[in-house]
Amino acid sequence: MNVLDQLREWFRWPPGRIFKSVLVVALLAVVGVVVALLRPVVIPPDHPGCGKGGSGVSKYGPDHECVGVTDGSYDYAPAYLREVTDRIRAENRAVTKSTHPYATVALMIPMVSSSASEQRQIREEVQGAYLAQWRANRKDNSEAPAIRLVLANPGRAYTQWRPVVAKLAAMSRSGRDNLRVVAGFNLSVADTADAMSALANTYGIPLVGGPLTADDFTNTPQQPRRFTNLVRVAPTNSDEANALVHFMPRDPNGSLIVEDTRPRDNYIQTLREAFERQAPNAHVEQFQSPDDINDPGNISNVFDGKLANICAAKAHVIYFAGRPVQLRQFVNALANGACDTPYTVVSGSNASVLVGDGELDWDKLKKSGITVEYAALGYPDEWKGRTPAPGGSQDDYAEFAQAVQAAGHAIGEIGLTDERTITQYDTVWTAVREIRTATGANVRIPRLPEVGHSRDNMHGTTPVRGASGWICLDNYGNAYDKAVAVVRLDPAAHATRLVGIAWPTGGPPPADCTAPRGT
Repeated sequence: MNVLDQLREWFRWPPGRIFKSVLVVALLAVVGVVVALLRPVVIPPDHPGCGKGGSGVSKYGPDHECVGVTDGSYDYAPAYLREVTDRIRAENRAVTKSTHPYATVALMIPMVSSSASEQRQIREEVQGAYLAQWRANRKDNSEAPAIRLVLANPGRAYTQWRPVVAKLAAMSRSGRDNLRVVAGFNLSVADTADAMSALANTYGIPLVGGPLTADDFTNTPQQPRRFTNLVRVAPTNSDEANALVHFMPRDPNGSLIVEDTRPRDNYIQTLREAFERQAPNAHVEQFQSPDDINDPGNISNVFDGKLANICAAKAHVIYFAGRPVQLRQFVNALANGACDTPYTVVSGSNASVLVGDGELDWDKLKKSGITVEYAALGYPDEWKGRTPAPGGSQDDYAEFAQAVQAAGHAIGEIGLTDERTITQYDTVWTAVREIRTATGANVRIPRLPEVGHSRDNMHGTTPVRGASGWICLDNYGNAYDKAVAVVRLDPAAHATRLVGIAWPTGGPPPADCTAPRGT
C-alpha cells in the first residue's frame, strides 16, 4: 500500500477512532517531555567542570581549556591572577549581600597564556577592570546601581567563545545576575568579531570594546549595526596612523613598510592598510607569521634574509604592521647592525607589551641607535603638567591613580606603562557610565535596550572622562579624535618614556566633545 492509499484508509476511520489515535500520540509526546525534564543534567565527558562544582567554568576544545564565567570564585590562573581574583570575589560578595540593587558587567578576555609577557598583560587588564569596579562602588558619590564584575574566559584567541556567549546570554535574562554590559575584547581577530556579533546582534547585549583598534571592529555610516549598541573607547588603527603622521616629521628619503600577511587577523590587516594609505609610495617588505600570535616560528630567519633589501631602501622610517612577538624579532634583527642606519621603527598600540618582553635585546638596541616608537592607548604621564583643555586632564587621571593607590599590592604588582591597566579601567568605567546613565532616579535596573541607547547621551557636556583622555562618542559609538600617546622605548633604562600626545585630526576634539555630523 503506497502513502496515498494509507492516507485514504486513515480518513475512512470512524471519527472516534481518529480522536483516540490523536490523543494517544499527544499523551506519548507529553510523557517524552516529562521524562526529558526529569532526566538529570549530565556534563558531557569531554566537558568536565573546572574547580569545584558549580564554578561556571568547564573544559572545552582540543586543549581542554577552562572557559566560562566566574564571579571570582574560580581562579583561571593562580600564578598571576590570584590576588586580583580574590579582590573581585570579595567585592562581589559585598555587592550581592547588600540590600541595594546591582548590575553585572562581564570582562571578556582570554585569561590563560603560557607567554610571560602575555600573562602580565592579562593580569593588568583584570586589574584595570577591578579598579573601575572599586571606584564605582566606593568613590562615585553612592551612585546606583552597584556594580558586580564577572570574568568571562573565551579561551586562547577567543576560539572557545560559543559556550561563554551562551552563559552570558542566560545571565542577561536572569534577575539574579542582571548582566547589562559585556566589556573587554582585547584581540582583533575573526573569532572575537564572531563572539561580539553573537552577543550584540543575537542576544541584544550592549558591548564596550577595550584595546580593539582594528578598523573593521566598528559601526560606520555604511554598516551602522554591524555590532548593535557597541561602544569603543580606543582609536582605530587608521586614527593611530593619522595621529602619528601628524606628529612625526616626514622622512625626506621616503619610508619603508614591513608588514605581516597572516590571514584572519584584523589588527594586522587594518594596520597594514592604514600605513599603506599614509605612505603610498613606500617600499614594502612582507612576511607571514604562524597562526599562533605568540609563536615565533622561523620569522627571525626571514628577517635576516630581508636585511639586504631593507638596507638598500635607504629609508630612515620603517612602519611595522605586525604583532609584538614579530616586532621584537624584527627589532632584534635590525639592531644587529647590518644596515648601520639609525632607523625609527613605528608601530601600532600592540607594541605596548614589548617593554615586558624578556627576549628584546636592549643592549644591542642601545648600541644600534635605532628608535622604536608606537601609538599607545594611554600612558601615566600623558596629562602631567598640562593645563585643563579639551581631550583629557590630569584630574581625570587622578581618579584612576587614587584607585591604584587604594588597591596597593593587594591585587598584585600593577604595571601602568604598557597601557593595558589604563585601557581596561576606561573600558569598564564606560560600561558603568552606560548603566547608570540609563538607570534614572528611581534606581531600577535598566533593560538591555535602555543601556544600549544610553550611549547617545555620552557626549557634549557628559563625555566619559577616562584616565586615557576624553571618550567623545560619535553617532555610531566610536571614540572620536581620541588622544594617542606617542611612546618611545628607552634602551638605557629598559623602560619607556612619553614623547608627546598626538591627535587623529591634528588637534584636540572640540570643547563640546561632539563629533561632526556624518561621523
